[in-house]
Amino acid sequence: MAIAIILIIIVVASVLFHLLAPWHLTPAASNWGSIDTTLLITLIISGVFFIAIVGFMAVAIIRFRHREGRRAKYEPESHKLEWWLIIATSIGIIGMLAPGLVVYSDFVHVPKDAYPLEVVAQQWQWAYRFPGKDGQLGRADVKWVDAANPLGLDPKDPNGQDDVLIRNNEVRLPLDRPVKVLLRSKDVLHNFYIPQIRGKMDMVPGMVSHFWFTPTVLGKYEILCAEFCGVGHFNMRGMLLVEPPDIFQQWLAGQPTFADTLAAASKPSQGNLIETGRQLAETHGCRACHSQDGSTSLGPGWKELYGRDEKLVDGSSVKVDEAYLKESILDPKARLVQGFPPVMVPYTFSQDELAALVAFIKSLSAAGQKEQGGAGAAGEGGDAAEQGQRVAQSLGCLACHSLDGSKGIGPTWQGLYGKEQTLADDRKVKADDAYLRESVLKPEASLVKGYAPVMPVFKLSDQELNAVIAFIKSRANPDAARQEQAP
Repeated sequence: MAIAIILIIIVVASVLFHLLAPWHLTPAASNWGSIDTTLLITLIISGVFFIAIVGFMAVAIIRFRHREGRRAKYEPESHKLEWWLIIATSIGIIGMLAPGLVVYSDFVHVPKDAYPLEVVAQQWQWAYRFPGKDGQLGRADVKWVDAANPLGLDPKDPNGQDDVLIRNNEVRLPLDRPVKVLLRSKDVLHNFYIPQIRGKMDMVPGMVSHFWFTPTVLGKYEILCAEFCGVGHFNMRGMLLVEPPDIFQQWLAGQPTFADTLAAASKPSQGNLIETGRQLAETHGCRACHSQDGSTSLGPGWKELYGRDEKLVDGSSVKVDEAYLKESILDPKARLVQGFPPVMVPYTFSQDELAALVAFIKSLSAAGQKEQGGAGAAGEGGDAAEQGQRVAQSLGCLACHSLDGSKGIGPTWQGLYGKEQTLADDRKVKADDAYLRESVLKPEASLVKGYAPVMPVFKLSDQELNAVIAFIKSRANPDAARQEQAP
């Protein structure tokens, strides 16, 4: 009897928990409300069978419990019962499978007017590609992947030259426009998942999978990897911003094309060497384990790493120089730093790639910058400004800050440097290096009057921040620039 009572309590508690629990699906931000309906149908059918089976167990325990002088009846077969069970379970299985198959068919049959977006996954980061003005994505294959071409686009395909590359974890899409999502992975299994969009699909190396959706609600939505892909899996996150079409087009126009990337990579300079190293760090997932702002992560942070002494697991110490960095990249377990797990895999970089990566790591420390002759800010003059423009494009800064003096969501960068700004509290401040640095790192500290406090906080390395400031300075009015440089 006690067991029967416990079973009844489990059924009642399960039903009440579902009805009264505060945890429910967030409202859908796309056209796939039918996925929620399918989940509800599955839940109801499963719930009915759960209640029926557990209820039958409770009734059977009570009705057929042991009693003196009563023996159980042996009935090895019951064709009637078997037919009822076959019919009931078949209806239940059809009820759970059929809606899912119908919705999945719609999920992968893309409308002809859908806007293409390619998503490229790699441990442990996301990258994206939009078609250019020709509306076509160029060919891509792993055989073309290198430091200057991390997405593996065919350099000889004219359709790919104007493709827009988004090489960071944030991507934007226009509101109410169907989007065809093309998915590919460069290394291991991943899964592209946006809970509010109800979009989820595996990414298998060597294959291109796809689905489609229409964003229906403005906002910011987290992108997750829903397939375990290694030790940095937990950190493989991104962000989708759904914006009005005109704002999206403005942002897209400020992003670099494949042709821009190839042109930048072909310029030989110390700044370009550092930029190549930065690209290598991004494309090989180094940033997932090695922070560049001093924060704690899976591996030693790269900020101020070069030139300092590190304590190893065997109790000895080593000075972080070029030889140590190269050894640690090629053979990570040779000299492990104390306090960090031995999870890094060996990398097979060419000597040029290794030199670029070491140059980038050096640029993140004062000692390294001194050795590079001040090239820690991505080189001198034009090199710094060029890298700053690429950083600004990759972070989406130019979607809000125009370069031609036109009014945008934020103050224009044309003629900004050296200009006196009126803040929201009516204070006056000159747009110099210190002000620009604070505005990037703490946007709400000094809000310009007439602009909404919508800018997010960016975590840039010193090199990236200096490069962005150099780019803003390059857009200054000539008189302001000369005045700033005067002794």
